[in-house]
Amino acid sequence: MSKSETQSKPRPLADRVALITGGASGIGRATARVFADAGAGVAIVDLDVAGGENVAREITGKGGRALFIPGDVSQSEDCREAVDRTVAALGGLNILFNNAGIIRRANVLEISEEEWDLVMAVNLKSVYLMSRFAIPAMADAGGGAIINTSSGWGLAGGRRAVSYCASKGAVVMLTKAMALDHGGQNIRVNCICPGDTDTPMLRDEAEQLGEPIDEFLREAAQRPLPGVLEPADIANAALYLASDASSSVTGISLIVDGGGLAGTG
Repeated sequence: MSKSETQSKPRPLADRVALITGGASGIGRATARVFADAGAGVAIVDLDVAGGENVAREITGKGGRALFIPGDVSQSEDCREAVDRTVAALGGLNILFNNAGIIRRANVLEISEEEWDLVMAVNLKSVYLMSRFAIPAMADAGGGAIINTSSGWGLAGGRRAVSYCASKGAVVMLTKAMALDHGGQNIRVNCICPGDTDTPMLRDEAEQLGEPIDEFLREAAQRPLPGVLEPADIANAALYLASDASSSVTGISLIVDGGGLAGTG
């Protein structure tokens, strides 16, 4: 691609700064790339140091602005530091993508209390903590967009996934409540509900359930638009919610699942 072609490419997030949790792999990594291509400076937070540094290096190697911040998003001080370092290094904060997540495939009789608490801490508490520290920085910048990753299983139940379903359902309602609370600060809050997406977490589910990965993915692909989603499918939805194209959109749950929930009530 020539320099002139690069310069003429639409950059809907030019001069904005995004912070992405769980950005070292899967949906987070894809979104970091998409946001950077759209002109944003990107801060990546993850426990996976090697993966996070690789994503940041890839972005800066293409002339973008990126920062990796190692951190545990279930810990208050790590969340505070992530926001502070993002603002200091990249000049502000306009977009927060609360994307970090884990799953434990178990029913209420199988899951331990420790596993339940861990899923809730990573999938739900982290959204509260990151938003708590990010919102003042966004308000100082004149507003912004918060995007939370929920799930199709935040809207419809799934078997042997009680902690995951509970946490993702809570993210949907937390999104709505935050949208009501912070619209006056020009901060929009939305969530994405992905269907089965080909990420390390999805493949880990097959291992947890003791199912062959090929069979697991084949079953996951059975939806009106056949196939397992790719991380870029979710990243493009996040770009829409982060950009001015969705300037009047707040409090929604955007389902991106190839029609998997189309037949539910």
